[in-house]
Amino acid sequence: MGKFILHRTADGVKFTLRAGNGQVVVTSVPYFSGPECIIGIRVMKRICPGAYIEDQTAETYAAEKNPKFEIFLDEEKEFRFCLKDETGDILLTSGAYGTKASCLNGIECLRR
Repeated sequence: MGKFILHRTADGVKFTLRAGNGQVVVTSVPYFSGPECIIGIRVMKRICPGAYIEDQTAETYAAEKNPKFEIFLDEEKEFRFCLKDETGDILLTSGAYGTKASCLNGIECLRR
């Protein structure tokens, strides 16, 4: 079972979701305050189950409508995903994954 941890940073308040094994699953964008961060968690929980998956690592892919998970390769060629809300704003980004399968597993973990 995962847990959310709120923490203050230089640019606001962020939440981190840690898996049962302690690994960081996702980190949010900064929010102005703790209550706004909690609203961000609620939005994430609401949109995750029905969010589309846009795999930008595929040779050709169709742009999906928001809300959606976007899978992409970072500068080190590792897989990551972000979650965008209905307006296209990024709510959170994942850590790095070595394979696309593990990245997709991270999304499924988040949906649960």
